[in-house]
Amino acid sequence: MAKTIVVKQTGSPIRRPQKQRQTLIGLGLNKMHKTRELEDTPAVRGMVAKVSHMVEIIEEKG
Repeated sequence: MAKTIVVKQTGSPIRRPQKQRQTLIGLGLNKMHKTRELEDTPAVRGMVAKVSHMVEIIEEKG
């Protein structure tokens, strides 16, 4: 079974650069307090790192 992480959006994309907004959409997050379970890959970890001030890793599975 692949490792996964649960990511929650904690910050608003209002008044943020367009790249950061697009990164949130790429992660499947577009509303406050929404959570997603994503595959734990280097690409996803990099996206989370780019918007770390707006998201929170809730838990790591696997």
